[in-house]
Amino acid sequence: MSASPVSSMLTDELRESVKRAQAQVNGLVLGKAHAVRLAFVALLSDGHMLIEDLPGLGKTTLAHAMAATLGLGFQRVQFTSDLLPSDIVGVSVFDAQARRFEFHAGPLFAHVLLADEINRAPPRTQSALLEAMAEHQVTVDGVTHALPAPFFVIATQNPVDLAGTYPLPDSQLDRFLLRLGLGYPDEDAERALLAGSDRRDLIAQARPMLDADRVLRLREAAARVHASDALVRYVQALLARSRHHPGVRVGLSPRAGIALLRAARAYALLLGREHALPEDVQALFAAVAAHRLVTDGDNADGGDGVAKAILHGVPVD
Repeated sequence: MSASPVSSMLTDELRESVKRAQAQVNGLVLGKAHAVRLAFVALLSDGHMLIEDLPGLGKTTLAHAMAATLGLGFQRVQFTSDLLPSDIVGVSVFDAQARRFEFHAGPLFAHVLLADEINRAPPRTQSALLEAMAEHQVTVDGVTHALPAPFFVIATQNPVDLAGTYPLPDSQLDRFLLRLGLGYPDEDAERALLAGSDRRDLIAQARPMLDADRVLRLREAAARVHASDALVRYVQALLARSRHHPGVRVGLSPRAGIALLRAARAYALLLGREHALPEDVQALFAAVAAHRLVTDGDNADGGDGVAKAILHGVPVD
């Protein structure tokens, strides 16, 4: 089916801004167009993104490239084994002159937070992000503090079989709209990386292509993309299949289905359509579903393989 225009949702200026933003990130993270599109899907879906792969494959580069391109307030936290929850959330400090406690905000209070190597911190610190990711607020000493809007967490993690890492709890994994891996670059991209300028220098020269207002308007437009009843039934069938698939101990929740539909709407918007298609759901299913599936320990395929099997097992009406 051919793409329909999105002029009723986006102005020409806004449409061109998000195209230029994607192009700039693609120029900084070579050969990873699908991963870059997924990053923008997470952003426009009001979700968060987990990048999992081996060291040196561009996880942090993608996060920095997104932050530089979005033109939003940015903070990076290197997660370590001795990082405390207060190190990222902030603390209340007693002001002797005013005779009251004053809250000193931590790096969590940014539009874009890069949680680098998140699984190197113990679960207590990882869990400090839960309220922020789910509610866009934090509570310290009984007082609730709102986070900036938009609020976007980009977390990176190394595979859990590497030394010094802690698996993320299921409740926290569920707060990430999608998980993606980058993998090794293809031959042409790797040659360009080896022969070109340092990525850090290029990112430092990157121009902001969006801002907070544009991102919020893009999110509103993505939420208005049409999802037909047939598409909703297709997503529901995928959820049901996951709960009865061999090797799956815990299938997908309704919240996972909501996340999948939100992501499909954003994906369609980035492709210039006012309606989401089954192809959008299929392109996103593994990224949205795999980290939410709890599989048997002896399942060699893991979550990604099971997600693909579930997808192939559900026909489109």
